[in-house]
Amino acid sequence: MVLFLQGPARAEFSVCNQSLDVLNVAIGYEEDGEFQTEGWWSVGANRCAEVIRKPLASRYVYVYAEDVFGQPVTAGSIPSCIGTRRFLIRGTKQCWLRGYKQADFLEVDTREQERWTLFLRND
Repeated sequence: MVLFLQGPARAEFSVCNQSLDVLNVAIGYEEDGEFQTEGWWSVGANRCAEVIRKPLASRYVYVYAEDVFGQPVTAGSIPSCIGTRRFLIRGTKQCWLRGYKQADFLEVDTREQERWTLFLRND
């Protein structure tokens, strides 16, 4: 289950893990007119990670999270590329041809707020 809440936070976009398991998190966003994905943040049980540390430039942020076994815990429908190790990938096309894996990201509507906190639960 995924909960969306705006909350006071030092970071501009935080992901909080309300499950009992470690979650690996990747994000997607538009930068200089091009979509890019970035990861990984390992977020411990009942912990938060600051994943964007500047005011949000776009209304939408995209999130993909998986457990330590590589199983998705977010139910998204926006296909984008992820890497197996730390990554910053520009573009969403031809993931396999570029040596990446495709994953379905969850679209988070931040309602044009400058700060946002996303709470993830693995039910």
